[in-house]
Amino acid sequence: MFKGKTSAFYTLGCKLNFSESSTISRQLNEIGFTKNKFNDGADLYVINTCSVTENANKECRRLIRKAKKISPDSFVVITGCFAQLKPKAISEMEGVDMVLGANDKFNLPNLLKDLENKKEGVIHGCEITDLNYTSSFSLEERTRSFLKIQDGCDYPCTYCTIPLARGKSRCDITENILKNAAEIAQNNIKEIVITGVNIGEFRDGKKRFADLTKELENVKGIERYRISSIEPNLITDEIIETVKTSKKFMPHFHIPLQSGSDEILGKMKRRYRTDLYKNKVVKIVSEIPDVCIGADVIVGFPGETDELFDSTLNFIKDLPISYLHVFSYSERENTLASTFDGVVPKQKRAERSKMLRILSDKLQRAHYQKYLGTTQTSLMEQENKNGFLVGFTDNYIKVKIPFSEELIQKKIKIKLLSFDENGQILSEKIK
Repeated sequence: MFKGKTSAFYTLGCKLNFSESSTISRQLNEIGFTKNKFNDGADLYVINTCSVTENANKECRRLIRKAKKISPDSFVVITGCFAQLKPKAISEMEGVDMVLGANDKFNLPNLLKDLENKKEGVIHGCEITDLNYTSSFSLEERTRSFLKIQDGCDYPCTYCTIPLARGKSRCDITENILKNAAEIAQNNIKEIVITGVNIGEFRDGKKRFADLTKELENVKGIERYRISSIEPNLITDEIIETVKTSKKFMPHFHIPLQSGSDEILGKMKRRYRTDLYKNKVVKIVSEIPDVCIGADVIVGFPGETDELFDSTLNFIKDLPISYLHVFSYSERENTLASTFDGVVPKQKRAERSKMLRILSDKLQRAHYQKYLGTTQTSLMEQENKNGFLVGFTDNYIKVKIPFSEELIQKKIKIKLLSFDENGQILSEKIK
């Protein structure tokens, strides 16, 4: 029915969204669609949205206008977290033909009757109860794949809309995950990033996340795994031991912090305090000396005074953290935090965000500096970037070597030589 038709995607937000967009794209391919780049025009546009920040919502509106400008007669579908939270508002936006909530996100091929007889803003599958679980993984980027193992969240953090957008925590079964990992390997992809909303809550009968990592280790063809993000209270000694001894799980943890103030962590309803976070990071570094540790931080949460922000700044400075992902607090409807007193002015949020980003640059440079002159292993990517191939070492240092087609998607030994003007490390292949 759709042979000869084209589709195009734009994905906002997290690695989980990328894995799901890729899965929807493959579903459309099975019914005849050929995938185009967004800017090249398409008969069908799918915009997979995020709800974490206000900017993500504004970006969704911008992309709708852009799609209709490129292809005025295109059929536009909006899905993802923003679509789940605001289906009616999105359905009334000019240019939107269909809104898919969490329950029908992967049912697009069955809902598309044709692309001509449009009924503006039809809404499907926005009931948040009894959500199904659909396996997903990405294949678009040839170097790595994002593999979903879990969805939804049971944590009631006061600032977060994810439980409202994705529902309760639910998991894939180990058999499906291993099958998907094998399919990824068959597509000549060497690295898998394990993703989900709260992957540390993975459950399959009596199996937990540490058990899954041991089974993934045996998938032939996959040379590297990275754990995308895991809550500090869910990092067990067994998970640390797995990463320490594994030949495939990289020495790289991304551990959300959000605040270095116990007072703010309490208001956020996070499930740990700074002493647990510190002890976990110190233990990881003592067990895995070459590890890279990243952290998420939110600045400007209601009630965050200058003193409490300084607590966060000093807490991070005292820890062996390698980089930060910094977010300015963004008010979200239907969250408890949006009712809190002590609103931090947006200008102040921006100033604090800038300070933490500067700190992140310093932390990353210090992490890189430690390994100058050493020999490391790097998986090279596929693009020719101004005469260079770029890759990441096991412990997440971004490196570049002179371009050579025979080294694309190869894991090689390199020597780290010096910084370039962009803060990447100029390197050479060890012969």
